[in-house]
Amino acid sequence: MHNPILRVLGGESLARPPIWMMRQAGRYLPEYRAVRAKAGDFVTLCLTPELAAEVTLQPIRRFPFDAAIIFSDILIVPHALGVKLWFEEGEGPRLEPVATQAGVQAMRPEVDRNVVTRVYEAIGRVRADLSKDTALIGFCGAPWTVASYMVAGRGTPDQGPARNLAKSDPKLFAAIIERLVDATATHLTGQLEAGADFLQLFDTWAGVLDDEAFERWCIQPSAEIVRRVRAKKPDAKIILFPKGISITNMEKIVAACGGDAISIDMHADRKAVRARLSDRCAIQGNLDPDILIEGGMALDRAVDAILEDFGSARHIFNLGHGIKPQTPIENVERMIARVKG
Repeated sequence: MHNPILRVLGGESLARPPIWMMRQAGRYLPEYRAVRAKAGDFVTLCLTPELAAEVTLQPIRRFPFDAAIIFSDILIVPHALGVKLWFEEGEGPRLEPVATQAGVQAMRPEVDRNVVTRVYEAIGRVRADLSKDTALIGFCGAPWTVASYMVAGRGTPDQGPARNLAKSDPKLFAAIIERLVDATATHLTGQLEAGADFLQLFDTWAGVLDDEAFERWCIQPSAEIVRRVRAKKPDAKIILFPKGISITNMEKIVAACGGDAISIDMHADRKAVRARLSDRCAIQGNLDPDILIEGGMALDRAVDAILEDFGSARHIFNLGHGIKPQTPIENVERMIARVKG
């Protein structure tokens, strides 16, 4: 395990934390924008292996990140289950809503191999071109977050349609979640078999749920996914990113899942997270993407504060959420240099 992220996930504390960025392959890079234009639409970009591999590698060619994350999308899983997926330019993803029993029955019983194998081919291409010292990350969205897009057919300010369905018809909502648990575990395992070194499970909308709903729709499905993945890949390393939750709920989900790390957003109390979780798992995060845009001394101070707050704890430097398109490239360079010392 020469890669520093894998060393941290395996239990080591390093003098300087390893670093990667969520959405590090993206619109802030001119070379990404060129390939995106060539692809024609976002879904085609995700599911054309040579193009997905190319954009995955672009930030690694520019910056000394310690990991690449495969270029894909959390909605590839419902797409592979037969749910129509497309992207509206300037507005984001759209899905044919799944909010009725008929909608659930219309879904495929298992993922379409013709869809997911394109992701695995991209992973194989990237792994062949990556240095052995650079890790490759596979990922999926957690069932609650993915289901919240499926029910509404799009993102909403607080994912209210999914929360309402979960309360009014919990049996129907559970059927959606169960289908996603199975498909997500299958897809994560497939990514490891294709060459990914570790995984991240994104639960971007976990923070909108109360504690009881968080237990049922986030903790239990995520724990089952991890159990199934490790049943086939016992050494699988998994980072959990349930965005916007309390420290108490962080403790609960790490304990239930056996997560190797928890990723925290920019609003989390770093010192409290370190005090309560650093003896259980590594901690990833949590620079504010807006400060990365601002740059200058504000960026330096923010980086230094994160490094000081986590100190000797097992830490992976990252953002509190994905990098924004308007981020100056020179600020990314400045951040990395500051982290790596």
